[in-house]
Amino acid sequence: MHQTKIRREILDRVLARRGRIHWFDVLDPTKTALVVVDMQNTFCEPGAPAEVPSSRTIVADINALTAELRTRDVPVIWVLHANTRHGKRSDWEMFFNYVVADEVRQQTIESLAPGRQRVWSELTTSPRDLTIIKNRYSALIAGSSSLERVLRNLGIDTILVAGTKTNVCCEATARDAMMLDFKVVMVSDCCAALSDEEHQASLETIIQQFGDVLTRDEVLARLDGRSNVSSMRAPVRPSGSTEKPRVRARRSR
Repeated sequence: MHQTKIRREILDRVLARRGRIHWFDVLDPTKTALVVVDMQNTFCEPGAPAEVPSSRTIVADINALTAELRTRDVPVIWVLHANTRHGKRSDWEMFFNYVVADEVRQQTIESLAPGRQRVWSELTTSPRDLTIIKNRYSALIAGSSSLERVLRNLGIDTILVAGTKTNVCCEATARDAMMLDFKVVMVSDCCAALSDEEHQASLETIIQQFGDVLTRDEVLARLDGRSNVSSMRAPVRPSGSTEKPRVRARRSR
C-alpha cells in the first residue's frame, strides 16, 4: 500500500482556487458504481510481463470496499484489459510497437489474449458484479469498451475508480469520465502504481482538475451521509490576516 499524501502546496492551490479541498460532500448510492481497473493476472501475478507488485497490497482494501458497497446495492464493475491479435498484428499496434520492449512483446500479447482474462484470484467477486473488457488504457475512450453504455443504462452519474496502475489506466479512465460529465472519485487506498511518486502525482492531478480523492472509509461515509463537510472548506480568517489556512492532508494509504 502506498504511504503517500497530497502535498501541502497542492492543497493550498486547491483551496485558493475553489475554497474547499474535496469535490463532493455526499455521494448518492443509487447513482454510484465502483469501477475496478485491470486487477488481473497480467498486472497482479508475480513475474507477469506487466507486473505491478503493489497491486497485491490493495487486494484487502478492495475486498473490504466491494463488500460494503454490495450491502448498499452499489454496482461493482470489474474492467479487464485484453487485446486481440491478427496474424503478426494486434488491435493496438501503437502500444505493442512503441511501449513494449521487443523481448517481452510476444509474452505481453499472449498474456492479454481475450480468453485469458480473469479477475485476480485473491479478489472476492459476486454473481451480481459486472465484468467488462477494454482494449485501451481508458475504458471510456470511444471504441475501448461498453462501460459508458452500461453506466448510462444503470442510471449512474458517479464512478469510484480503483485498481492499477493509478497513473495509467485508472487515471486515463477517470479523466475521460469527468469529461463525459460523470462525477469521479479516485479511491486512494484502493489504487496502486509502480512507485509512491507516480501514485501521488496522479492523485494530485485528479484532485485539482478531474475529480475527488478519498479513502475507502471516506467514500463509505459520503455514501451514508456521514462526511464532515466543515473540515473540507477553507477556514474563515480575520480580515487582513496573511496567515495561510492550515489544512490537514488526507493520507493516501
